Amino acid sequence: MLWTIVGILIVLWILGLVFKIAAGFIHILLIIAVIMIVVKVIRGRTRG
Repeated sequence: MLWTIVGILIVLWILGLVFKIAAGFIHILLIIAVIMIVVKVIRGRTRG
């Protein structure tokens, strides 16, 4: 589920860069997705 959201956000980010559509909002969503991935990786390592 998380990887699907990340994939969609990356595609939207690239489209935003190409067409200059809502680039600021997409950048914020991409940053949030990266933070979520980092948190998931950190939590996964501490449980092992």
